[in-house]
Amino acid sequence: MSCTTILIGKSATYDGSTIIARNDDSGHGKYDPKRFIAVNPENQPRHYRSVLSHVEMDLPDDPCRYSIAPNALNNRGVLAEAGINVRNVAMTATETIAVNERVLAADPMVELEPASGDAQSADYVPERPGGIGEEDFITLVLPYVSTAREAVLRLGGLLERYGTYEANGIGISDVNEVWYVETIGGHHWIAKRVPDDCYAAIPNQLGLDDFDIEDALGGRHRDQQQVEQQQRDQRQHMCSADLDTWIQAHHLDRSMDKSPEHRRHLNPRRMFGTATAKDHIYNTPRAWYMQRYLNPSHDWDSPQARYTPISEDIPWCRRPENAISIGDIDFLMSSHYEDTPYDVYGSRGTEESRHRYRPIGINRNGHLGILQIRPYEPPANSAVIWLSFGSNPFTSVAPFYANVRTTPEYLSETTGEVTTDSWYWTNRIIAAIADPHFVENGNAIEHFRENILSYGDRLLVQTDVISRHDEHVPDILEQSNETMADYLRSQTNELLAQVLYTSSNLMRNSFTMSDR
Repeated sequence: MSCTTILIGKSATYDGSTIIARNDDSGHGKYDPKRFIAVNPENQPRHYRSVLSHVEMDLPDDPCRYSIAPNALNNRGVLAEAGINVRNVAMTATETIAVNERVLAADPMVELEPASGDAQSADYVPERPGGIGEEDFITLVLPYVSTAREAVLRLGGLLERYGTYEANGIGISDVNEVWYVETIGGHHWIAKRVPDDCYAAIPNQLGLDDFDIEDALGGRHRDQQQVEQQQRDQRQHMCSADLDTWIQAHHLDRSMDKSPEHRRHLNPRRMFGTATAKDHIYNTPRAWYMQRYLNPSHDWDSPQARYTPISEDIPWCRRPENAISIGDIDFLMSSHYEDTPYDVYGSRGTEESRHRYRPIGINRNGHLGILQIRPYEPPANSAVIWLSFGSNPFTSVAPFYANVRTTPEYLSETTGEVTTDSWYWTNRIIAAIADPHFVENGNAIEHFRENILSYGDRLLVQTDVISRHDEHVPDILEQSNETMADYLRSQTNELLAQVLYTSSNLMRNSFTMSDR
């Protein structure tokens, strides 16, 4: 599924939190309504069957509670997309990426193969289930892990056993670490820890550009006498057990560097990924703009600029010039190349340049989840999901505590019916009305965003103080979420009224003369 991801290590954020964020975009020609729900242990399946791939498996009988932002309709499965469990492990799945044809030849995708022939005849071939994918990852991993590393290893084990039918990137974090996992072919995977003082900006493209396979594999196949060495391995990298031999067997490493040190600096993007004309339109410009915003002192725009919107070697991660805030992430995930010739709503450039590249904030955005684990709060209330639904440029993220048993109806009761009783559909209506008159409606949208972010920050501070001195923490967090939802609904309805009035006055059939 199309989307944009940003992963931020704890030393690169404004308050020392670990943050992973991703917006979820529907495919062209369709819109997937979103909702926000809590999944209690009794509601977690013990036997799982995927809607898309029909893969089946039994699940452990000890799941923990977790909160997610899934699709409202079950026609394509749960598609949990973003979630945090009660143990404060966060996961966002998934960033749809692409691998090249040589990888697909060496390890084909595990796709559903329908049954063929007459079930009563000798030539009958039963259905062969596909692997796991975006529909499944969070449901199969998040309820059963206590740390980000555990989540990476559980996901990796499932990929090696069941395979996958698509190439994906997955963000996983806890209070100490942020990890990024990329699937390579049908059964292989790699994972890299985001450095504490860095961020990773990721479009729909295989992004890892430096991988230490010695670190990733060093802890495998050792006996119990080598525990100390094991603890030094896999510090920053993990991967599927046979990755090294698989790469060699299929001659996937195209580097001219044959030195031993090369194994500490493999480039997965060149080895496994793609670099096509489509990437230059759809993917690389988004990474360029995110880094342009977070590292503004670099030269991004002159003819001599080191990186351009079509550069294929934009670094996977880098150190930001300033600590990154929730507002920064909200802006980036809503962005459309502001202050460049590529802004679809701008006045610079030409009609062609303003539609040259795919923006981050587009009509097909379904939701944005910023998953924050705060180290300065007790574990019971340290996890916050900053959520927005609908097209990101026309709304704002709002904070909701994750360690809850229920969620507000304004966010949880989304259906396929278009109604202003749903935050998702109200924002979809606002975006459609405001888009033709973006400049005229811009002040109202900006005022809405300021109100939601400032109110949300104040509410978190107030709730944190109360929850530190009360044993009924889930009750307090649930009430805080209801308060946030009530304010959000009021402000959203007010924005709808303002946008409707402004855009009504700008209709092409408007006529200023009236009879009174």
